[in-house]
Amino acid sequence: MTRSRALAAGVAIVLFAAGCAGLGAKPAWEQLPPPIVEGPVVPQSRLHRAQLDDGVTVLVLEDHSLPRLALGVITRRGAGSESLEQAGIASLTLDVMKRGAGKRDALALARAVEEMGASLSASAGWDSASVGVAGLSEDSKRLFDVLADVVHRPRFDPGEVARARAEQLASFEQEKDEPQALAGKQLARMLYGGHRYGVSADGEPASVAKLDARALRAFHARLFTPAQSIVYVVGDVTAEAALEQVRAHFGDWPAGAGLERGTPAPDPTPASRRVVIVDRPDLAQAMLAIGHEGISRRDPERVAADLMNTVLGGGGFLSRLMTRVRADEGLAYSVGSGFALRWYPGPFLVSTSTRVAEAGRVVEIALAEMDGMHSRPPSAAELRLVKSFSAGRFVLGLETSSAIAGSLVDLDVYGLPPDSLDTYRTRVQAVTQDDVAAAASRLLHPDRVAIVAVGPAASLRPQLERFGPVEVVEP
Repeated sequence: MTRSRALAAGVAIVLFAAGCAGLGAKPAWEQLPPPIVEGPVVPQSRLHRAQLDDGVTVLVLEDHSLPRLALGVITRRGAGSESLEQAGIASLTLDVMKRGAGKRDALALARAVEEMGASLSASAGWDSASVGVAGLSEDSKRLFDVLADVVHRPRFDPGEVARARAEQLASFEQEKDEPQALAGKQLARMLYGGHRYGVSADGEPASVAKLDARALRAFHARLFTPAQSIVYVVGDVTAEAALEQVRAHFGDWPAGAGLERGTPAPDPTPASRRVVIVDRPDLAQAMLAIGHEGISRRDPERVAADLMNTVLGGGGFLSRLMTRVRADEGLAYSVGSGFALRWYPGPFLVSTSTRVAEAGRVVEIALAEMDGMHSRPPSAAELRLVKSFSAGRFVLGLETSSAIAGSLVDLDVYGLPPDSLDTYRTRVQAVTQDDVAAAASRLLHPDRVAIVAVGPAASLRPQLERFGPVEVVEP
């Protein structure tokens, strides 16, 4: 027997013996989840924080594993600070900021970024707005130059504003053909009425159509101020070199008026159960959205609330909703629930799509499972599984230095303790069954939900009338 064949035979014997030894073991899905590993997310030697004299907060995360660098500016204000009359101005402002800055028009700016093999991004959410560039660390000076131009000196050329506005208006028209978008917009109107949360973060046609270059310049001046801004630098750079560049580009930023936060959303909402059907006779599948008010990103019991929601509908195949709706009754491919966490409480939402003829049954199951979280709070086994799932999902969400930096900046935006990432798994471990039961009692209200169904009203109305007063609207 040759040496290679002897080695192969030996390996086969070892593998066979190991397999025989494991024949009596439980399959992986029946075994207890592994223990949750606690500890710091990133070594403190790699993380550096500073505050410049003009009020800018700086976060630097060193990572020398690759010759890459990502940097950006994030504000602590966003679409939630807009008036209803200017709803969508943050999103449009950030879009146009990418379309020319400093001495470069839109084409020249795009070429400057492309020549470095870099990327440029800009976007706005409810509570923040961000501009970021990423490329090779050897181009750090040029990356900082581009970032500073876009943040400090956006051109807001009237032609680019008109193009961006037309694109946004076209997207509103396109959303009329998207059942999920129709359901989301209608639910927001039902829950928040005349509040800013009643319109999507991108605004609506009536408000966006009135926005021009002058309005965007004025909003930009109030959105990007040093006291409201965080500069982050992540990648192959030393803290000293990063701070030197930040000071050179953002250290003498003139103070601005800033933006106030919007007003708190109404609570509770809705006061009683309501049903709205968005009539789409052409659909064979009904899109369903069920919701009411939720919690703030800053809620002190948000970890218990998250674990409760993971049991209900946020844990995929671990969740009760997925088990009932998909596995047991085959009524939908997917169903889920979750809290939209904002500075002020956003909505809690259950969503799915199903055959039109089964819409009433799916709504019935969803409300029953919400109510069941009161009468049948998570068992010890369920809680153990979702704790392991949540800890694992948390780790997977922080696999890169950029993801870690993004999470750290998010903590700053919401005024949360800077060690919240390091303590997250400990806080998950500390949640008890009583804590989760209390969260369900406080946060789930199946007796007064808003229900939206997108589909043929003639078929849906008879199924949904038993859940509350029904209104039929056009897309």
